[in-house]
Amino acid sequence: MRIALASDHAGLTLKEEIKKFIEDGYEVTDFGTYSPDSTDYPDWGYKAAAAVQQGSADMGILFCGTGIGMSITANKVKGIRCAVCHDHLTAVLS
Repeated sequence: MRIALASDHAGLTLKEEIKKFIEDGYEVTDFGTYSPDSTDYPDWGYKAAAAVQQGSADMGILFCGTGIGMSITANKVKGIRCAVCHDHLTAVLS
């Protein structure tokens, strides 16, 4: 399975931790950001969502301060559905 990752500066630390965890069993493409400097979430979230849309990734995981901005960005990409998940149950139900 190929997983696209993206975050803004607020989600960077969590993205890096999750990336370490999933790289052991999955092909991961990190679309950024790569720095804790302030950045705009749409710049990164769109790239990951587009990778899923185009088939170069099977799924994506997006990280930002609340998750809301990234989900709005991803949902603007035709054919992509993104939900904010706070725990295992919301992830499964999404």
